[in-house]
Amino acid sequence: MYQRLISFLDANQARYRLIDHPPEGRTDLASQLRGHPLEHAAKCIVARVGITKRVGRYLLAVVPGHRQVDLAALGEIAGGGRTAFATKEVAERLAGSVSGTVMPFSFHPDLHLVVDEELLGLEEIYFNAARLDRSVALSTTDYQRLAEPRIARIAAKERVPINSARG
Repeated sequence: MYQRLISFLDANQARYRLIDHPPEGRTDLASQLRGHPLEHAAKCIVARVGITKRVGRYLLAVVPGHRQVDLAALGEIAGGGRTAFATKEVAERLAGSVSGTVMPFSFHPDLHLVVDEELLGLEEIYFNAARLDRSVALSTTDYQRLAEPRIARIAAKERVPINSARG
């Protein structure tokens, strides 16, 4: 998935930088290693929204690193009911990478991308590049152009304590 991302960014002339760092999948610690404010991290969470009792829709929710995903907001966006984090196995299968390395892009037709509008107000976003030891700093303008996400308020209003941010 890492090579797919880099090829995709290069083919579309995206403005980005690669950042090597010790392996880390937690958003707060990876942000420290990369040397940027937590708010600039693109925290990626896969959630399942129940449409019916047996049918669900999977969303890749991307929020600023200092925020949590508002599961109720995701449920409303998807037109469903009960919303919960996807199982680790499902999230990794749909994202194409292991937990802690999920990127803010969806290359799977069953994983629908929704990005919090607050994140798009930044000049650059940071995220693990399907690897624990390498991250991308990507122009937000290029990110929005390439990812073509649905944009909505999906971040909880309250800040996440630094020691509990995961992603």
